[in-house]
Amino acid sequence: MNKNLIPLTLGGLGIGITEFVMMGLLPDIAKDLKVSIPQAGHLISAYALGVVIGAPLLIMIAGKYPPKKILIALMVMFTVFNAFSAFAPTFDTLFIARLLSGLPHGAFFGVGSVVASRIAKKGKEAQAVSLMFMGLTIANVVGVPLGTFIGHNFSWRISFAVVVLVGLITLLSLKLWLPALEATKNRDLKAELSFFKKKEAWIIIAMISIGTGGLFTWYSYIAPLMTDVAGFSASNVTYILMLAGLGMMVGNFIGGILADKYSPAKASASLLIVMVITLTIVHFVSGNQVLALVMTFITGAVAFALAAPIQMLMIQTAKGSEMLAASASQASFNIGNALGAFFGGLPLVYGFDYTSPAYVGAAMALVGSMFALWLIKTNGSKALQNNPSVVKSEYVGIH
Repeated sequence: MNKNLIPLTLGGLGIGITEFVMMGLLPDIAKDLKVSIPQAGHLISAYALGVVIGAPLLIMIAGKYPPKKILIALMVMFTVFNAFSAFAPTFDTLFIARLLSGLPHGAFFGVGSVVASRIAKKGKEAQAVSLMFMGLTIANVVGVPLGTFIGHNFSWRISFAVVVLVGLITLLSLKLWLPALEATKNRDLKAELSFFKKKEAWIIIAMISIGTGGLFTWYSYIAPLMTDVAGFSASNVTYILMLAGLGMMVGNFIGGILADKYSPAKASASLLIVMVITLTIVHFVSGNQVLALVMTFITGAVAFALAAPIQMLMIQTAKGSEMLAASASQASFNIGNALGAFFGGLPLVYGFDYTSPAYVGAAMALVGSMFALWLIKTNGSKALQNNPSVVKSEYVGIH
């Protein structure tokens, strides 16, 4: 692994832990702060809202500075706000801390994606981006189960202290190992914002927001699916989540290869169609423990195989606005998080069993694939080209 990419992977690890560990800590936080579990669930929404607000806003503010300085500043914010979370005395203060913790999330991945693409070997740009997202997958395999274990057996505050430690290590690695790219020359914010006037931009945003929501219809309710339908004990859920995380890690690696070989547009469309098939199978086989475990791995792999292709697709579509566009894709991913959890929960409200969210997820992935195919049809051959040179345009060199 290229040493220069390690700081981005570590950043993804810290962000992944703080984003996903909250699902496992909700009962502990609710009990400690004397709120209901549904009320504690608002902390998840607070973080997602922070991502949606912070991703484009921070890029617009900081985009004129060198990427290395931006990433360091974002990781300082991330570390400080997670420290606030660890010491928050009340639910309201924790809600604010979680909102603030989400602010640097999308901007970090937005800038990091462009930096990873810029320092990668020619033809390996998407694989470099996937190495950054590998931090998220490692978080799901190791960090989230560890944080959940610490929260259950000691204190949820210590779990956030672990996130702070990862943030500090990331800051040191950014300082030591990340190459210094020059700031954007003659930056024109108005010209960058014109990216959002493009039809292609909104097609991709819709594709991400709806298509990746299919993942979260499944993942949001994976625990009751495995206990109530597959028949596993609650004590096994942690290991099942680790299996899903392992699938995400493998899929993330494969997605980077596919995006480099076949183009991000084709890879995104194909993977969304595969997700439709995968989630449909989940609906039918979850009553069998062996098949349920197999599909947990496969579904995690297919879902996260989308990460690098989608990010590269957004970057390649936004010549001259790469960082802003890449951060917008992260905001869209978190919109998908919220939409998936909401729509996936609707059939449960009306009395359907825990396999029903998979059907909703398949429908959302199908709509997402239609947007991807629309993009390919709209752009013609341009959408099928694997042209990483556009990511080079925002910076003029490394020193």
